Amino acid sequence: MRTMFKSLVGAVAGIAMTATATMAGDISGAGATFPYPIYAKWAGAYKGVSGVGLNYQSIGSGGGIAQIKAKTVTFGASDMPLQPAQLNAGGMIQFPTVIGGEVAVYNVKGIGSGQLVLDGATLANIYLGHISRWNDPAIKRLNPSLNLPEQAIAVVHRSDGSGTTFVFATYLSRVNSEWKTNVGAATSVDWPVGIGAKGNEGVAGNVAQTAGAIGYVEYAYAQVNHLSYAKMLNKEGKLVEPSLATFGAAGSHADWGAAAQNNFYVILVDEPGADSWPITATTYIIMYKQPVDPAASADALKFFKWAYASGDDMARSLTYVPLPQNAVQAIENSWKQIQGSGM
Repeated sequence: MRTMFKSLVGAVAGIAMTATATMAGDISGAGATFPYPIYAKWAGAYKGVSGVGLNYQSIGSGGGIAQIKAKTVTFGASDMPLQPAQLNAGGMIQFPTVIGGEVAVYNVKGIGSGQLVLDGATLANIYLGHISRWNDPAIKRLNPSLNLPEQAIAVVHRSDGSGTTFVFATYLSRVNSEWKTNVGAATSVDWPVGIGAKGNEGVAGNVAQTAGAIGYVEYAYAQVNHLSYAKMLNKEGKLVEPSLATFGAAGSHADWGAAAQNNFYVILVDEPGADSWPITATTYIIMYKQPVDPAASADALKFFKWAYASGDDMARSLTYVPLPQNAVQAIENSWKQIQGSGM
């Protein structure tokens, strides 16, 4: 676990991972681990051009929502978008930053990355506990050429309040009625089976260290930690693998004009299209319209404005899809609601 954590930090150094004293002039934020790799990369580059740092606590979406509600940070970050009614009641706005994808990662000896094929129904039944061994007939049907071992599946899930969990559980709810009825989708759910780990970092570390394990993480964590990931059959029954192209194909279905009228509430799982990755998501920033510190909020918006203008290549290097220009324009226009934004 410690090795996995260090490898991630080494790859995207330059941002605070845990609660630390914020230096004067630094921007403070907390929340989702899903976008941590790109926020870290942006933060390092932005400090080089502006001198302003980013103190971001990668504590999970639930923690980010709690901290922004408590007004202890300038912005919260969540992969689960808040409902417009929640935002309006709290005097807040939200806006997306990038599009990414979640993958099922596994640790099965002799089966390399991208060799295993799964579909939504099978993945749901693994997490429901109905499929408990790697050579189960349902997995064998999808992988007739693989030598699947008679090995117990060690299910790993998030233990903290997590937007990554919300996205994953939303997908399982879309493809499996039992999951929808008995488990549902939220930042925290009552897991039928498995062991919990904190953050995308924790799930990645547990899968890497546990023979026979399966887990779900944002794709950058699979890449950085050299974890094997499964290809998926999507809504159209087409075999796809995680990539900028397949995340972008799913994201292309977002109607950003309509979303702008609905506080950018967008869910991108199980989208149609032959090339769409089935577990795609956008990740969000949450801020107050009447912030406690308007100057700090203005500094945060300057950071995100810079990221939209200058950070696309950095996002692509970590397999996040930049938002289209029409979305960026609508987002920046929405900032006019924030007191002292200067927009």
